[in-house]
Amino acid sequence: MHTRQNIIEIFSTFLQFDADRFSGWVTDAKLRRSMLGCMSQLPQPETSENFWVLYWYKERQSQGESLARSPKMSHSPGTWHLVAYLQEACYWVAQKTAANFSSGQNTVADCFQIAIAQVDKVLKGFNPSQGFALKNYASAIFSNLIRENLRQRGEVDICTPWGLLRKISQKRLIEALQTAGLSSQAIASYVLAWNCFKAVYVPTPIASRKLPKPDSTAWNAIAALYNYNSQRQGAESPPETLEKWLLSCAKAARDYLYPTFNSLNTPREGQDFGEFLEILPGTESPSLLAEIISKEEEQSRNSQLAEINAVLVAAVAKLESQAQQLLQMYYTQQLNQQQIAQQLEIQQYTVSRRLSKARQSLLLALAQWSQNTLHIALTSDVLKDTSAVLEEWLKIHYSHPDTLTHREQPL
Repeated sequence: MHTRQNIIEIFSTFLQFDADRFSGWVTDAKLRRSMLGCMSQLPQPETSENFWVLYWYKERQSQGESLARSPKMSHSPGTWHLVAYLQEACYWVAQKTAANFSSGQNTVADCFQIAIAQVDKVLKGFNPSQGFALKNYASAIFSNLIRENLRQRGEVDICTPWGLLRKISQKRLIEALQTAGLSSQAIASYVLAWNCFKAVYVPTPIASRKLPKPDSTAWNAIAALYNYNSQRQGAESPPETLEKWLLSCAKAARDYLYPTFNSLNTPREGQDFGEFLEILPGTESPSLLAEIISKEEEQSRNSQLAEINAVLVAAVAKLESQAQQLLQMYYTQQLNQQQIAQQLEIQQYTVSRRLSKARQSLLLALAQWSQNTLHIALTSDVLKDTSAVLEEWLKIHYSHPDTLTHREQPL
């Protein structure tokens, strides 16, 4: 495997497998743009891995992100930059661990997927203040995660279905059946059959992983106990049905406890070419739901703007003719208070007082509409924002005098 050299690749590319071999690095365009954007804001280029590890770690901490809670790439990039950074560390650990297991059933790709799927445990436990490098810390955690998973999986793999059914708890069994997509009624029947199986089939030793299949006598006893407890008249289940159900329980438990990991680059079933990655929806284009919501929000904003305009036009029409003329001279002719006072041959403070009174009347009308229609409490901050909205409306409204609905009369 050739290692990544420049800092942008290190934090924006992901490892790609071809079967069980490294085939190259795949660039995530969104993460690459993110790195380029952040680097362009720095006064001088920063190529230290440790700098960017701390940078993205702090960004992730500020977001309080968790891959387990929000695994989508559309969230804050801090987590995903660190996941990209840890690709090499995860690969080398996976290669070493796979080589140490003599069975040969666990490939490097398998081990890599097991570890990288749990990378959130690494990022949650890492603390830069303790003096450990993220790569070193991650390598140790990845190794433990892979070994524990393979150990437990190996124990399950060598268990017979009957041995596994005696080892699993009822809570885990129910979770496994729910994950398999069974209905609540089917789950209830399966769990009852499992309880009857455990009550009747008690071999020695009980905890044997190589537990054999119950004999016909045991199956008849299991069926009799099940039918007695189910209390379903005329709908008794034969031993063959119960055996089928319990085998389904064992399969669901095995799949739930230790699911298989498939690469997104795996060819699609029944096709010689094409990968799962190609059929995933893109994250750049908005969904139909997002477009609908956006249009509804735009329509709502336009409707509110129309109502605000109607409220203020009506409020202007209710003003005295003197106040309307002052607003027209101030906003349409763009005269200052001194020039208005000279033209009207009145004092400047009179112009200032009348303009303030007119604005207050309009502000009151707009504030009352906001309170009654939008149910907004009239706090000082709200009134300040409303005043700014009013001032902007007056400038726009009086900049087009031919659209006024009411011509001001001279004083």
